[in-house]
Amino acid sequence: MSSTTEIQGFSTESGSRRADRVRLFAQPAAVVVIVGLVLVWAFTRTNDSIEAESIQAGVLLDKTWEHVLITLVVAAIVVGIGVPLGMVLTRSWARPVAPLFIGIANIGQAAPALGVLVLFFLWTEWDGLWAAALPIAFYSLLPVLRNTIVGIQSVDPALVDAGKGIGMSSSGVLFRIEVPLAIPLILAGLRTSLVLAVGTATLAFFVNGGGLGELVDTGYKLNRVSVLVVGAVLAVGLALLVDWVGALLEEYLGPKGLS
Repeated sequence: MSSTTEIQGFSTESGSRRADRVRLFAQPAAVVVIVGLVLVWAFTRTNDSIEAESIQAGVLLDKTWEHVLITLVVAAIVVGIGVPLGMVLTRSWARPVAPLFIGIANIGQAAPALGVLVLFFLWTEWDGLWAAALPIAFYSLLPVLRNTIVGIQSVDPALVDAGKGIGMSSSGVLFRIEVPLAIPLILAGLRTSLVLAVGTATLAFFVNGGGLGELVDTGYKLNRVSVLVVGAVLAVGLALLVDWVGALLEEYLGPKGLS
């Protein structure tokens, strides 16, 4: 009976792994097909002068690049702050203040994204890339910070004791045992943060940050459905591609022994 269970478990696990691998190939292919079909429809239909001004290759590339740039800056900020801060907050001397930082990150994500953007704009009087990227990073920080803490705290204490037993320092145990084993959870948090960032970046036009939200706003305000659809589909496609990149990172950067 136990051998049958093991065989069944192996079969189920193998099927799950196969499904994940199929999804890794199917997701980007579906995005390319859907976005391609929408772009063909938008470029081949009869557009008026306002639609033609927005639906042109140069404009779409510029707005997509602005959206990607915001996402990359947010990713750098979130990783640069969330991972080191999470590592520090797992140390015994810093654990009492961990709830404070988690609470601050919770506030950032619980508050409406548009409210965070506008309040930051009013406080700093900035506009452009950084006026959008900094509050979006604050909004997207929680998954990386929380997953870093949970991932490190979930490491088997026996492995930590073994590392100390062979003469590793506290920092050696952290960087050579705890962090590598926490990578899958950290990457899962980063994946969530990036998808949040892509979605929230559509609001960047409120602070002159650019991005695909400008197309959505133009299409809505001027009642140009084609512009609205193109902007929305490009934003959704970008979010799905970012999610796919996150899945690739989880698949190939995680500890091989855990796969």
